[in-house]
Amino acid sequence: MSDLRVRFAPSPTGTLHIGGARTALFNYLLAKKEQGTFVLRIEDTDVERSTQASVDTILDAMSWLGLSCDEGPFYQTERFDLYREKVQQLLEEEKAYRCYCTAEELNAKREAAIKEGRKPKYDGTCRNRSDQPDAPYVVRFKLPDPDGEVCFVDRIKGAITVRNEELDDLIIQRTDGTPTYNFVVVIDDAEMGINLVIRGDDHINNTPRQIHLYRALGYEVPQFAHVPMILGNDKKRLSKRHGATSVMDYQQQGFLPEAMINYLVRLGWSHGDEEIFSMDELIEKFSIDAVGRSAGVFNPEKLLWLNSHYIKTSDPAALAKLLLPFLVKQGIDPTGGPDLQAVIKGLQERSSTLVQMAEGAGFYYAEQLEFDEKTAAKFLLEENRPLFRELKIALEACSRYDEANLEPALNMVIEKLGLKFGKVAQPLRAALTGGAPSPGIYELLEVLGRERVIRRIDNALSQLK
Repeated sequence: MSDLRVRFAPSPTGTLHIGGARTALFNYLLAKKEQGTFVLRIEDTDVERSTQASVDTILDAMSWLGLSCDEGPFYQTERFDLYREKVQQLLEEEKAYRCYCTAEELNAKREAAIKEGRKPKYDGTCRNRSDQPDAPYVVRFKLPDPDGEVCFVDRIKGAITVRNEELDDLIIQRTDGTPTYNFVVVIDDAEMGINLVIRGDDHINNTPRQIHLYRALGYEVPQFAHVPMILGNDKKRLSKRHGATSVMDYQQQGFLPEAMINYLVRLGWSHGDEEIFSMDELIEKFSIDAVGRSAGVFNPEKLLWLNSHYIKTSDPAALAKLLLPFLVKQGIDPTGGPDLQAVIKGLQERSSTLVQMAEGAGFYYAEQLEFDEKTAAKFLLEENRPLFRELKIALEACSRYDEANLEPALNMVIEKLGLKFGKVAQPLRAALTGGAPSPGIYELLEVLGRERVIRRIDNALSQLK
C-alpha cells in the first residue's frame, strides 16, 4: 500500500455526467495502480438541491462502471459540527469576520465596480467592523496579504500563479449557518488525508482560494491535477444538445460498462496508439503525466464503435445476463424459447448496443411471426407452395439440426426442384424470420430447432397469396 489518497466528490443535485465519471475513473485508476486509497464523498451541503434520488443514481452509475471505493461514501451533511467548529476557529483567530452587507448593498457595490471598470469583488466593508448588530450575517474569510500571490504546480497544467488582488474575501458560511463549498471541501480533503486532488479544470479558479484556506486552518496543502473539460463536436462545452450526458442514459441505451470505461479514459489520456484497454491494462498503464492539457471532444460514433467491439468480443453468457432487462422492455420472454446464448452468438456481429440486440432477438421468440410487407410480397407467393412443402418434408426428416445434417437436407430440395441455393434459402429465411436480419441459414435453423422451424413453415404456407 502507498500513502496516495485520492477522492471523487460529486454533488447529488442530478445524475452522474460524463465529465464526472471520467474524473472518478482517473482517481480510481491511479489509486489502484499505486495501491493507494480511493475515497468517495457526497458533497450535499446544498440542502435545497441535493436529493436521495440523485445520491442513488450516482452510486448506481459508479457501481455499473465498476468504480468501487475503498472508503465511503461519506456525506458532508453529517459533518456540519466540524465545519461550525472550523468557522469559529477562524473567527477567534481573526482570520474571518462577520459581514452584515445586504444583498441589495452587494449588488450596488458590484454594479458600481463594473461601471468604474474595477473587478466586481467584495470591497471589505465589514473587514474591520467590531460591532455585532442583531441582523443576518455571513462569515467571510479574511484574505491574507492582499499584495501577495499564491503559487502552485498543477500535475497537468503546470506552474500557476495568481495574485491575491484578483481574489476577495470569500463567504465561508451563509446567513442560514450552512457552510459553503470552497470552505468544506478544504476541511474534508484535509481531514480525510487527501494528498492529490484530481478534478475538472472548472475548479481551477477555486484552487488559489482553497490554498489560502488550507494554510489558515493549519493544514498541509495537497497536490492538484485539473483535468481538461469535455467538449461536443462543435467544440463547445458538452451539454444535452450534443446527446446524452448522463452515464446511466448510456446504460439504458444498451452500452456496456467496459466500452464506456474505455471511451472515457481516452478522453484526455493516451498510451501510444492503443485504443482498446481492459480495466487491468488501464490500471497497469495509467498515469497522470499522460493526461493532456487540451479538452477532449466527445464523439458518439467512436463510443458506438467501441461498444460494438465489446459486444462482438464478450462472452455470450455474460451478455445474456445484461440483455435480459432489454428483452423484457421489448416484451420478450426468452423462457421456453431458443437458447438465449445461441441467439446472442448469431446477433453479436450485427449489434452495436444491447437495445439493438434485443430488437434483433424478437423474431426468435415470436409466437406468431409477422411478415414485413416487402418480404411478404416477394416470398409469400402461391408459386412457392411446392418449395415450402418440400422444405417441410426435408427438414422434418432431418435427424439432427446442425450444418452437417441440414446441408444435405437443403441440397435434396435444391436437386429435386432444380433451383439454385439462393432460390431455396431466401424464401426459407423469410418464412423463419419474417424479414428480420439474421445469421446464416444453417445457424438460424439450428438455433430455432425443428419444432419452431416446421411451425413457421406451416405459418408461411397458410399465408401464401
